[in-house]
Amino acid sequence: MNDLTSLNQSTSKPTDTVASANSPSTSSQTDWSYETTVDQIETIIGQIEAGDLDLVEVFDQFAIAIDQLRQCETFLRQRQRQMDLLIEKLVDESESY
Repeated sequence: MNDLTSLNQSTSKPTDTVASANSPSTSSQTDWSYETTVDQIETIIGQIEAGDLDLVEVFDQFAIAIDQLRQCETFLRQRQRQMDLLIEKLVDESESY
């Protein structure tokens, strides 16, 4: 149960990070990690699959995992846009030579 408590506590800040992803860097953004979030999702899935949770906890953890998946999707979408812009800039610069 301690793992679940720490998992719930560690998932509160990334939601704020995603909501403000287009704003300048804040301290909460530096606390969020894609890899850590994926690990947390995998932990939740493992607990659900193993049957380690009560039914209410399954729904609660499932909701947390969905929220974290959305955060990861937003993160990846933003990074893809950044890469596209960098590639476009590189192409434009190479065409000007």
